[in-house]
Amino acid sequence: MAAQNETGMWHGGGWKPAPSPICRSMQTLSEADKGSESAAVREIEETGAKIAAAREAIGEVIFGQEQVIDQTLVTVLAGGHALLVGVPGLAKTLLVHTMGQVLGLDDKRVQFTPDLMPADILGSEVLEESDKGTRSFRFIKGPVFCQLLMADEINRASPRTQSALLQAMQEKQVTVAGVRYELPQPFHVLATQNPLEQEGTYPLPEAQLDRFLMQIDVMYPDLESERRMLLSTTGETVASARNAMSAADLMAAQRLVRRVPVGEKVVNAILELVRAARPEEGASEEVERHVAWGPGPRASQALMLAVRARALIDGRFSPSIEDVKALAAPVLRHRMALNFSARAEGVTVSGVIDRLCRNIG
Repeated sequence: MAAQNETGMWHGGGWKPAPSPICRSMQTLSEADKGSESAAVREIEETGAKIAAAREAIGEVIFGQEQVIDQTLVTVLAGGHALLVGVPGLAKTLLVHTMGQVLGLDDKRVQFTPDLMPADILGSEVLEESDKGTRSFRFIKGPVFCQLLMADEINRASPRTQSALLQAMQEKQVTVAGVRYELPQPFHVLATQNPLEQEGTYPLPEAQLDRFLMQIDVMYPDLESERRMLLSTTGETVASARNAMSAADLMAAQRLVRRVPVGEKVVNAILELVRAARPEEGASEEVERHVAWGPGPRASQALMLAVRARALIDGRFSPSIEDVKALAAPVLRHRMALNFSARAEGVTVSGVIDRLCRNIG
């Protein structure tokens, strides 16, 4: 039988020193790390299953826009806001309403028009008189006090009204008559925008565009998807969205996104891509010639969160450089502007981003 004391133990005819307290602590820490790692894996798998159910539920109502659905989910999981750009009739408004139902969020809709005022979004104070004859102001909350705000055709309102959302989108609060009011959590703005070439539109200011984590371009559906949509929406019954997550589930997933590990190569790819899109000293000839202004640090932050969320949606434990390339366009295209020379030569922002993506990795 082996004998042991604090200094060592006799085993197999030889004396072996006992593990030091530091070694024992390291062994215990290693076991704790393994337990923590397995718990993280289970959390990612459980969250991924909930997200997959939500994506399936949205797909039962929205046909032929799988990429748009995925990018919108990435935006919400990353805790950001999305700008959906496309011609009328492509189910942009229906997508936002469906997401509110599927994710269990309190959603409200504001139709932006040229005569819309900031108070119509934020709320306003009204003067009330009590039974005793005293008068006081009472704040009546506007539709921005919700968890998912659908800003429909946001570029049809004047810049003054558009800017009413700036503080809400950045700080998750609004200030009215010098008093700050916190917004419900989580809070997301999913805005739809008509192409600027259409009549009655006002370009969004650059500062507000930068608050949107992604600009998601909504294109026409393919033939089979449009056929399915035609048969499903013109019959006696129309599919309705079913709930798949709760607001608490979504907030837990958002916290998990920020804990997803990112490799050094992916971090370097994000920095290399965003910095290469700026017309600074050392930029490529194309960027210097065609780009008027490029993305700031908020673009790097947005891309970092977005690739983490995309990996989580796909059930992966860490993002890859392919995630960076896949999300580069929706994250960067509204944070860049081309000069007159580029427009005259037919150069597009998406084309510039595609060529920049080829040089990373």
